[in-house]
Amino acid sequence: MRRVLVIGCSGAGKSTFAGKLSARTGVPLTSLDAEFWQPGWVIPPRAEWRAKVAALAALDAWIMDGTFDGSLDLRLPRADTVVWFRQPRWLCLARLAKRVASSYGRVRPEMAPGCPERVDLEFLHYVWNFEHIAVPSIETMLRQFGQHIDPVIIRRDADAQRFLDDMLATVRN
Repeated sequence: MRRVLVIGCSGAGKSTFAGKLSARTGVPLTSLDAEFWQPGWVIPPRAEWRAKVAALAALDAWIMDGTFDGSLDLRLPRADTVVWFRQPRWLCLARLAKRVASSYGRVRPEMAPGCPERVDLEFLHYVWNFEHIAVPSIETMLRQFGQHIDPVIIRRDADAQRFLDDMLATVRN
């Protein structure tokens, strides 16, 4: 396991999981939120973003935290593992509420400089409708560019912990 995509809805636990996976495996972690956003929550030009993702995907080893389904075509062919968080939307929203309450107005470690924690109706709509908005695209990309991968589906926190525990056991052996 040298190139891992950690994807799923915001608030599902991707960043926490990816950080733990990186710590246990020694594989470098890349937060796509930190790479994508420019100060002030500015979206980069599409060509610039795709060139950056292509360069990141070309690296020998990585754990990429972030769905960004518009760049899965660049990342999936290089990935050897996909960990897909399919947590219930109520849990994602509850975790987002907790995250916003604890870090509102501050930049989280996995975010880009100049992008303090915030929440708006558009983002909440995206999270609430993630299964309808993003999942069809993810499934299409997996069929087209990730045929070599059988995604690990995380539906509960226990699934994530079991994966990490199994990884630790594998690293030790």
